[in-house]
Amino acid sequence: MCCCRPPLSTTLGPTNHQSAAYNTASAQPETGHRKQRNNNNTDMAADSDPESEVFEITDFTTASEWERFVSRLEEVLNDWKLIGSRAGSSTPQKGEFTSGSWGETSQDIQFADFKFYISHHFLKQECEQDDGKEQLEDDAFPVAMQDLLCMNNDFPPRAHCLVRWFGIREFVVISPGTNCEAITSESKCNLLLSSISISLANSGSQVPVFVQIQQKWRRVYAGECQGPGVRTDYEMVHLRKVPSQYNHLSGLLDVFKSKIGCTLSPLPPINISIRFTYILQDWQQHSWPQQPPDFDTLLGGEVGGVEFGKLPFGACEEPIGELHLAATWPHLTEGIVVDNDVYSDLDPLQAPHWSVRIRSAENPQCLLGDLLTEFFKLCCRKESTEEVLGRGLADEEGKENSDISSALSKLTEPTATVPISKLSVSSMVHSARKHIRRHRRVDESPLNTDVLNSILLYLFPDAAVEKSPENSKNKTNAPSGCGGDEQNKNADCNLSLQLKSAPSSSLTYRLALCACLVNYNHGGLRAVAHLWQEFVLELRYRWENNHFIYGLPAGPPDLRCCLLHQKLQMLNCCIERKRAREETRKVLEGSRERRLPPPEPTAAREVSPGKSWDSWSDSEEEFFECLSDQGDMEAEKDGSKSRAEGRLHPFNNTTLLHCAEPLYVPVTQEPAPMTEDLLEEQSEVLAKLGTSAEGSHLRARMQSACLLSDMESFKAANPGCVLEDFVRWYSPRDYVEEELVDETGNRAVKGELSPRMKIPGNMWVEAWETARVTPARRQRRLFDDTKEAEKVLHYLAVQKPADLTRHLLPCILHAAILKLKEEESIEDLPSVRKTIQQATGQASKLLHPLNHDYKKLEDFINQLMLMETAITRARSLKAKFASCEGGKEEDAEELEKFVSSLLEEPEVVVMGGGQGPAGSIIHRLFVNAQRAALLPPLDDDLCRDQKPTGGSHKVPDFPSPAGREILLRTCVPRPAPYSKALPQRLFCVLMKEEFRLAGAFSSDTSFF
Repeated sequence: MCCCRPPLSTTLGPTNHQSAAYNTASAQPETGHRKQRNNNNTDMAADSDPESEVFEITDFTTASEWERFVSRLEEVLNDWKLIGSRAGSSTPQKGEFTSGSWGETSQDIQFADFKFYISHHFLKQECEQDDGKEQLEDDAFPVAMQDLLCMNNDFPPRAHCLVRWFGIREFVVISPGTNCEAITSESKCNLLLSSISISLANSGSQVPVFVQIQQKWRRVYAGECQGPGVRTDYEMVHLRKVPSQYNHLSGLLDVFKSKIGCTLSPLPPINISIRFTYILQDWQQHSWPQQPPDFDTLLGGEVGGVEFGKLPFGACEEPIGELHLAATWPHLTEGIVVDNDVYSDLDPLQAPHWSVRIRSAENPQCLLGDLLTEFFKLCCRKESTEEVLGRGLADEEGKENSDISSALSKLTEPTATVPISKLSVSSMVHSARKHIRRHRRVDESPLNTDVLNSILLYLFPDAAVEKSPENSKNKTNAPSGCGGDEQNKNADCNLSLQLKSAPSSSLTYRLALCACLVNYNHGGLRAVAHLWQEFVLELRYRWENNHFIYGLPAGPPDLRCCLLHQKLQMLNCCIERKRAREETRKVLEGSRERRLPPPEPTAAREVSPGKSWDSWSDSEEEFFECLSDQGDMEAEKDGSKSRAEGRLHPFNNTTLLHCAEPLYVPVTQEPAPMTEDLLEEQSEVLAKLGTSAEGSHLRARMQSACLLSDMESFKAANPGCVLEDFVRWYSPRDYVEEELVDETGNRAVKGELSPRMKIPGNMWVEAWETARVTPARRQRRLFDDTKEAEKVLHYLAVQKPADLTRHLLPCILHAAILKLKEEESIEDLPSVRKTIQQATGQASKLLHPLNHDYKKLEDFINQLMLMETAITRARSLKAKFASCEGGKEEDAEELEKFVSSLLEEPEVVVMGGGQGPAGSIIHRLFVNAQRAALLPPLDDDLCRDQKPTGGSHKVPDFPSPAGREILLRTCVPRPAPYSKALPQRLFCVLMKEEFRLAGAFSSDTSFF
C-alpha cells in the first residue's frame, strides 16, 4: 500500500485561501433570513413594550471543530517554543544520535471527540553559541532539511524510527490516543495533513510534524516541514513483500530518480550508503560455558549445584540468542558499485565497516534465579508443619510434646520431690525422635537419611566430635565475619547489617542456604518442613545437654540482625547462663562438702510485706538458685551487722560514709538479653499503662528491676552502707560534693544527694528502702534462662514453613548478592557492579521493615536474575571470542576490549572489519554455522564408498542478509529546473517480510 502525501490543493480540509475567504465572508452584511428574523423579533418586542427594543445577534462566525483543532495545535507549538526559525544549530557529531541524550514532552489534544497524543522528540545539545552567531539569515534552510544530507549518523543502532529513516534530530508526532481507532481512510489523513500545514504556516515553526496513519504496528508516518520559501514532504511506502524490480540497488535508484523528477543533464551525483545485516543463531560449534555438576559427590546431580553452602550460578541454556553483523558501505556513488538482479559487488568480507550487536535469549533459565524464585514462592504457602508432614506424625509429636511440657512443669515446681536426673527433657526428646523415626517409613521421609545427615553435619560441624562440655568449651562461637582478608570480612559484615541479615559464617546464614537448596533439589515444601523439624529437635537436644549452638557470635542478641538469628542467640545465652550456674553450684557444693556438714534445707527468701518490688515478678514460676547451706543466712532490711558477701573489688579506695570500711563493687546480675519482638512487646505493655500518676509510677517500678537487684547486691557487699554510698558508685553525678572550712581552719569535704534524688516519692529512695541484703547469687534471677529457652524453642517449633521462609529471606538475598559479587569480580563488568550496588541499597529499604512488601521483593528478585543473565552472557561471549593459544598479546587485548564493549554498548565497531582479530572469529562463526546448516551429515560407510567429484557445491561463508538498508541522497532543484537546489533523501528497508520506502522530498515554494 502506498501512502504518499497528496498536494494541498486536493485535501478535503480548507486551505489558507479557503479559510481567508471564509473569514472575509463572515464580515459581510446580514443575509435576508437573518434580517427577516430580526424584524420579526423587533415587531414582537414593539407590541409588548413600545419603548424597549430587543436586538438579537446570531454569530455565524463560530469556529468549527476543525478550526479549533488547528488553533489548539498552534497553541501547543507555541507552548513548546517551537515557533520561528530553528536554523543555525551545529552539525551533530558522529554517533551523537546514539550516545546523546534524547528528550520528550507530550500531551493530549482532541479533534471533536477523537483524542490524539502529540509528542515532541529532540536531541539535547549544549548551546555554546554567542549572541552574534545566533543572527540567522532570513532564507536559511530549516535544521531538518540540513540534516537530510548529514552522513554522521546514517544507521543509528538505538534511536526513534523516524530518526533512523529521515536523519532528523527534532520532530513532533501526532498519533491516535489510547483505545482509539487507527487513521486508515485517505480523507482523514488528508484532513490531518492540511491541519499540520496550516498550523506550521500560521506559527512559522520549522520543526517537522508527523502524523501516524494506518495500524500502529506498521509504523507508517506522513508529515511536513516548512521553511522560508521551501517545504519538505515526508512520505512513506510500506508493503509486506519486496517487489522483484525493487529487490536491488538498481531498481531503487530508478524509483528515486523518478520521484525527484530532475530534468538536468547530467544528473547531480547520488550519494549511496548501504548496510547489510547478517544474523547468526547457531552456536553448535561452541561449548556451553556452564560448569557440569560433580557426579561423584553425594549431593550432586543437579546442574550447577555441587554441595550445600554454595549457591548454584549460571545459565542452563545459551544466554546469547543471536549475533547481528552489520556490513556497511558508507560512501558510494552510482558508478562505483553494481547491484542488480544478475550480479552484485556487495561482498560482506570486502565491506570497509563492520559492526556487531547481540540479542540476548528471551528469559534464559538461570540457576540462581530459579533457586530464589522457588524459595520465594514458599512465602505464600499457608500449611503448617503438621499439615505438610501428615496428621499421624503431628499426633505423635503432640503426645511427646505433652510429655515434655508435663516434665517441664514438674521441673519448675519449687517443691519438686522427684530427682531432676529422672525428669531430663533431653531423654524425652530423644525418645520422641526415635518414636517419630520408628513410625515413619523410609519412603515417606521427604529427606533421605544420607542427605539429612550431610545437612546436619554442615549446620553443626561440631557434632562430628563427641559433644561434651569440655569439647564444646572451645567451640562456643564461630567467627562472625565472612572469612578471607580483613577488607572482605568488613564488607560482608556491613552488608549483613545493611540487609538486616546475619553474618555469612553464622548458623542462620547456613540454614538459609540449606533450606533454599533443599527446597530446590530435594523435595520442595515437605523437605523444608522436615529439615526445620530436625533442626528444632537438635536445638532442644543442645539446650538440655548444655551444648553451645555452633556458629553464633557471643553476647546478647544483635538487634541489627534478623529475628531468627536473634532467637538463636537468645537460646545460646540461655545455655551459657545455665552452664555457668551449674558450674558455680558444683564449685560451691564441693567446697561445702569439704568444710561443712550437710545442713537442713530452708526457705531461700522472704516475702516482703506491702507493696514489695518482688510482687512485680511471677514468683510462683521463678527458679531460685539457693544452695542448701545458705538457708540460715536470712536477708535483713537494715543492712548492718551482717557478713559481707558478693564482693568484686574495692572502688577507687573509697570508704563508706558512716564507717571506715572500704566501699566494694558488688557482684551483680547481668541484665536480661532481649530480642526485638520482646522489646516491642514490653513497649506495648508499658504504653498501655497510660500517662496518669499511678501508671507512671507502675511503669517506673517495672523498669527498675535491675536497679533493685543491684541495690541488694550492694547492701550484701557493703554492710552498714546508706543510699548515698550506693549513689556514689552507681550514679556519681547524683552525689554533689563541696569543700568547706570549719572554725579551726581545717578543710572538709561534704557531700549530699542531688536535687532530683531528694524529690518526695523518688523511686530510688523507695527501692533502697525495699531492697534486702541479698547477694546476687541468692537473688531471684533477672533472666530466667530456663523459661526464656522454652519460650524460644516453642516459638521455633510453631513456625510454619512460610514463616521460616520469611525469616530466612534476608539471609538468602544476602547470599545471592555475595554470589553475584563473586561472579562479577571474575568477569569484571562495571555496569553489573554498579547495578549490584544500587540493588543493595534498594534491598536495605525493603528488608528492614518487619512487614515486607512482597510485590517489591519479587521485583527485586527479578533484578537479581537480570544481573545473573548479564554475567552469564559475558561469560558466554568471552568463551566465543577467546584468543587462540600462541596468539599475539595485542590481539588478546583487543578481543577483551571488544567483548567488554559488546556488553556495555548497543552496537560495537569491529576494528579491521573482517580482517581483524574479532572479525576473523566472527567470520569463522558464520562459516561453521553455514556448514552445519547446509551440508548434510555424511554416514561413515557412504564416506568410504563415495568418491570426491569435481562438481561439489561450495557453501557460502555468509547466509542471505536478513535485512538490507539502502540510503540515497542528492541535492537537486525541485520542482522546476530553475528552483533552488534542495536536499532529497530516500531510505529503503528490504527484509523477508517487509518493504519500506521512507522519502523526504524538498521543493521550492517560491520559484515553482
